[in-house]
Amino acid sequence: MCGRIAVAWLALAALLAAYRPEHALTLRTVLTGLALHAAAGCVLRGAVHARRRGALLRHPHTALVLGPAATAQRVAAAVLRHPRCGVRPVGIVAEQPDGTESLPVLTTPEEVERAVIQNGVRAVLAVHPSVRAEQEPLLRALAESGCVVWEVDADSPSYATRERLAGFSCRRLDMSPARRGSAAKRALDILVSGTLLVLVSPLLLVFAVALRISDGPGVVFRQERIGRGGEPFTLLKFRTHRPVDEHESATRWSVANENEMRWFCRMLRRTSLDELLQLWNVLRGDMSLVGPRPERPYFVAQFGQTYPGYTVRHRMRTGITGLAQIHGLRGDTSIEDRCRFDNAYIDDWSLWQDVCILLRTAATVVRPTGS
Repeated sequence: MCGRIAVAWLALAALLAAYRPEHALTLRTVLTGLALHAAAGCVLRGAVHARRRGALLRHPHTALVLGPAATAQRVAAAVLRHPRCGVRPVGIVAEQPDGTESLPVLTTPEEVERAVIQNGVRAVLAVHPSVRAEQEPLLRALAESGCVVWEVDADSPSYATRERLAGFSCRRLDMSPARRGSAAKRALDILVSGTLLVLVSPLLLVFAVALRISDGPGVVFRQERIGRGGEPFTLLKFRTHRPVDEHESATRWSVANENEMRWFCRMLRRTSLDELLQLWNVLRGDMSLVGPRPERPYFVAQFGQTYPGYTVRHRMRTGITGLAQIHGLRGDTSIEDRCRFDNAYIDDWSLWQDVCILLRTAATVVRPTGS
């Protein structure tokens, strides 16, 4: 807030100095006005927050807690011990009771619907990563009924957030089927990918010729990957290595003898320049510039069973780069961490975040990593 106020006063002073020099503001006037404006803004904001906190303390939002019964009961008990949170859990939604319940455990859709109506439930707390994958239809139905859905990290602060609920890290989930700004994201994809394809087409031709000379025919590598909604598509890359057969290509995490590839192929892979052909995937609409990295069907099936919330990544188009990649999660790195960063990116998506990720990717394109 103070930054915006400072910019406003500096802009006002600059405009007056440029167009009304006789009424130009002195430095003392600007500083005084800035200080008074900032103080008034802080006081008003504090008053509004105090009023809201008081209202929530008198009339807390009733909530349902979704997740494994033991974890959900623990989070519910902690929230009940802190009434200033403004949230009052009234029930647990779990597959089965754990025998130590202090709140009623709801196991059927009918019980959940009855609890929502009788208690006027306005908030939902998802306390385990598996909830989004396993209970997405229920979460969507509760969101459509007017509930605010929050994901609560019940075990450890695994992602950065300013939101806290009884000491637990949490973030609000957008369960709407079509996210606001999707048209702007697609427009950015088309504009940037189309422009880059035109600009780098000579470079792509050089790479293709060099690969043809050094490594023989077949310079383009095509592979099936899983995109938005679990739909398969054909991903394009420059061929920097040759797997033994299609089975190895589809099911082996690191292709055999990958470290013995020629120096030019190794350079393309280490700088991620072999990914430039995916600009065509972006232009076609198979992918986006920014999003979760697409994976092969074999590994999607495996990771979906091993890592809770992995399949939820497919809510958005896959991307050439993403939040996980700019945090160093590329190549042979933790799938669990990638999944967490990918879902955090989708939940907190904004067009400005895409621009920042693209700029950080461009700044580190020569970093020696693979994908």
